[in-house]
Amino acid sequence: MSVLIERKAGERQSIAIETTDPSRFAATRRRLTAAQRRWLADSGFEAAPGTFALVADATGKLVRVLAGVDAGDALGALATLPRALPEATYHLADEGVLDDTRQAALGWALGAYEFTRYRKARRAPARLAIAAAEAQLLAPLVEATAQVRDLVNTPTEDMGPKQLADAVKQLGKAHKAKVREWVGDDLLAANFPTIHAVGRGSHRPARLVELTWGKAGDPKLAVVGKGVCFDTGGLDLKPADGMRWMKKDMGGAAHAIALAGLIMQARLPVRLTLLIPAVENAVSGASLRPGDVITTRGGITVEVDNTDAEGRLVLCDALSYASEQQPDLIVDFATLTGAARVALGPDLPALFANRDDVADQVVAAGRAINDPLWRLPLWRPYRKMLESYLADMANAGPSRHAGAITAALYLERFVPETTPWLHLDTYAWNDGDRPGRPRGGEALGLRAFFAFLQQRYTR
Repeated sequence: MSVLIERKAGERQSIAIETTDPSRFAATRRRLTAAQRRWLADSGFEAAPGTFALVADATGKLVRVLAGVDAGDALGALATLPRALPEATYHLADEGVLDDTRQAALGWALGAYEFTRYRKARRAPARLAIAAAEAQLLAPLVEATAQVRDLVNTPTEDMGPKQLADAVKQLGKAHKAKVREWVGDDLLAANFPTIHAVGRGSHRPARLVELTWGKAGDPKLAVVGKGVCFDTGGLDLKPADGMRWMKKDMGGAAHAIALAGLIMQARLPVRLTLLIPAVENAVSGASLRPGDVITTRGGITVEVDNTDAEGRLVLCDALSYASEQQPDLIVDFATLTGAARVALGPDLPALFANRDDVADQVVAAGRAINDPLWRLPLWRPYRKMLESYLADMANAGPSRHAGAITAALYLERFVPETTPWLHLDTYAWNDGDRPGRPRGGEALGLRAFFAFLQQRYTR
């Protein structure tokens, strides 16, 4: 059952939640009875953000919840309550201090998430009754975020290249879209050599999955997601601590799949192409070797300096294929570099773009809905860091400087200058539990990109 439900006019069954803060707590207290004020004093509740108090009537029935909030953080204001309050239905009281109740409701729903594939839910979350229009608007965003989290949280044994492809097929079936895939050696026959090269070391064959949807006359939109279902680093093997959470290296694909679902559900007027290169970067006698040279789909020869820089290899063939369709816009998502996390931390995805106006629009969209992005530059003098002595370029270089930028510069070589392109280097993960952001897989930048696309493509 959804944790956001439609509130019917005149409904009296739900329990009111009044949001307050220390500066306005005195006014909140004045609306209570003397007995209720004594209870608050005895319990020590002072409306500090993140705290709440249960308020009963004279018979002992729960009739109100006071929730201390930071009025400047609507998204996180109620996020802990679905799993902290008694299981019941609640609504926001009109007297509350939060101006953006839509963001508060979204935070409530995001905080109710729990990954239950391998164990039962600890308890059922409390429900929040909101206006019907708000519920209809927020439900797709909540479902898309949960889909990203579920896909990323699933271990690789149950989320390999085939299972990731199956998720695209399920999406296609739900929206009557066309889906096709190239598997194993079919990739070589169809000229996707770098996807095949990265995935050939695994016992599970690599694949490229393509979903197409929409009317032929609408603007073409290509969405690409890095689907490295597990990354050992290849022969340039990661250490144990670096490999531990590499099930999340398909987080870009999870974002792309969820965004495609939002686009189709909203019926945006686009001709959508979703591309998911799905591989496992494993170690075997067939693994890609440092020093190998690959002729990519785009005809650019690439020397493999580092087999752990594999994400850009699987993406470059997909980007070349997307570019051949001459789309109005290409968007790609990838858990691409640790350098982006060092620069911006885990909460702020790094955005790269070859158009200033398009970058400004998506950043502004994210800021407006509290899904922030930060633009980093495509500083072209750093292309020298990817030079090769025997090929057109290398996939990495000896310097650790500007790792997120050089990765983006690598990808840019496979997108024509005439095609607008957005690249998001996202973490797709929460290292610990926080309000509305449970530990594990996370959607970072998804809502921002959807809001941007809604603004760009309107009838």
